[in-house]
Amino acid sequence: MSPQLPPSLQPLAFLIGSWRGDGEGDPFLIVTGSSWTLDGAPLHFERGTLRPVGGGRVDLTLAHPIGVAEVSEGTVDGANVTLRSTAVVRAATGSPVTEIERRYHMEGDRLSYELDMAMEGVARTFHVRATLARA
Repeated sequence: MSPQLPPSLQPLAFLIGSWRGDGEGDPFLIVTGSSWTLDGAPLHFERGTLRPVGGGRVDLTLAHPIGVAEVSEGTVDGANVTLRSTAVVRAATGSPVTEIERRYHMEGDRLSYELDMAMEGVARTFHVRATLARA
């Protein structure tokens, strides 16, 4: 029996559930980012994978709910990760993002990050930064 879903999601109902089994793959970290307004309304959400590719290099693939998918490559140097997009693709109605650069730095139990972004007609510039405490 399919769960109650909006009609537009009914064709995907067969995928809903918990799935377990055996398989093979390369190691990666699941990355999830979320932000809210001060009164608790959701602002942004992104989810994807961060994957070591050897020699201090990593790649990041993320999906954003603004109709954008990001592929970035970069380096890990001690407690620093720097990434720059190699591809940003979007749906026809997606946000006009053209480039993303991310910087992460860990110090003790605090993770800080900065994100710069470019959009159609707007050069890459500061977008967001935060310092987070380990939960």
